[in-house]
Amino acid sequence: MNPFRPSILRAFALALATSCAAVLPVAAETINIGIGTQDTTTNTVTTGVVIKELKLLDKYLPKDGKYAGATYNIEWQNFTSGPPVTNGMMADKLQFGGMGDYPLVVNGYTFQSNPQSKSQLVAVAAYNIYGSGNGVVVHKDSPYYELSDLKGKVLSVPFGSAAHGMILKAMQDKNWPADYFKLVSQSPEVGSTNLQEKKIDAHADFVPFAELLPFRGFARKIFDGVETNAPTWHGVVVRTDFAEKYPEVVVGYIKAVIEANDWVRKNPKEAAEKIAKWTGIDKEVVYIFLGPGGIMTMDPTIKPQLVEDAAQDAAVLQKLGRMKEFDVKAWVNDTYVRQAYKELGLDYEAQLKSLANYEIAGDDSFCKVKISEPRKAGEIWVEGEGIKPYSSAACTLGALAELNAAGKKINMTYLFDTARGIKLFATDAFYAVSTKDGKTEIQPFMLKADAEAAAAKGGGKVLPFTDALKAASGARG
Repeated sequence: MNPFRPSILRAFALALATSCAAVLPVAAETINIGIGTQDTTTNTVTTGVVIKELKLLDKYLPKDGKYAGATYNIEWQNFTSGPPVTNGMMADKLQFGGMGDYPLVVNGYTFQSNPQSKSQLVAVAAYNIYGSGNGVVVHKDSPYYELSDLKGKVLSVPFGSAAHGMILKAMQDKNWPADYFKLVSQSPEVGSTNLQEKKIDAHADFVPFAELLPFRGFARKIFDGVETNAPTWHGVVVRTDFAEKYPEVVVGYIKAVIEANDWVRKNPKEAAEKIAKWTGIDKEVVYIFLGPGGIMTMDPTIKPQLVEDAAQDAAVLQKLGRMKEFDVKAWVNDTYVRQAYKELGLDYEAQLKSLANYEIAGDDSFCKVKISEPRKAGEIWVEGEGIKPYSSAACTLGALAELNAAGKKINMTYLFDTARGIKLFATDAFYAVSTKDGKTEIQPFMLKADAEAAAAKGGGKVLPFTDALKAASGARG
């Protein structure tokens, strides 16, 4: 039995590649760096468009030692899903690629047959450990409220995407046959248009479309990836031939990712506004994913839970006959991200163990209390005044009623799902409203069934947003 763990061997290989490369000058060489991104996939922006627009890669690319005199030719290529990124990497037109969990696994598996190079997972972009991010939406006027309502109906999804994987796993979990839905492959753009025109019954998609389409006023979410009890995440893969030749470039890229994450966290409102301009995704939608308590946690460390999820993704695909044997652990290479953390003076092991996101904090100016439970809190984005935090759903809606009465323009109100802790658009939630000891209790939920269960338990009733807002008017706690 080999006494050396794979991570130790990889660390040794990285150190050896770095030391050997230091002896072999590449001065005057032009180093081509092709990076495949998905700009409209919000939880990948800090591995792509943010780095590009803030010129962070230029900041961290090595320029001394063996790289003295080298020229970098950086080419960013934007795609709407992961499979075309894999095609570009296989053709050696791209060296880096960002994509979702299922496409990442397919990328690694596809490269197994490539005689020139393999691919390796070297960093994570963002994740939701519980699976939120992917989702299924129906038209707002649809009579369907649960995934089971779609039996025999036309459900479109981008085939090969993380959302496709979510649907496949949900079907396996429920022991539904392959023909339970009439599944058709449609890109986010085509699926969105067809749903709006009622040409399909439902559309499943990845970040940000399950939130974007309801935000734009014509869709309603009926299923969230959190119901599969499996993480959803995006990450970065690199061709091994490039990484082994230029390990410092890979480390520099990951340093840029770390700074991009910090930039978003330091001023999430400004970041949401700028990302909206760069990608065309509405700022309010960007914020629900990347703002405090957002649906996605930005973190490049490769967590064991995500590696295990990748193995489960492979198992789902193998069960469907879409993939043969694939060694996920051999595909994962954390030596570059570890090196980036080391060079920046950061504690990789501590971050690896943490699942914490940054959260809503501060004082509730309406109910006059300090925010103590961030996942019961809320926020109101007031045009021209910023984003204001509140301590509870009742206080948030009470403050909203007051702001509306004052004629303020509201960009968006955010709450959290009572059962699952997922950040929600308040306008799209279902509310279990009850009165206890003369105090109005308001519990927001993403799913109607969850709200109905809570209302039945608490002796209340389920209300839509407009009625919940009326019930909260004047509430202070």
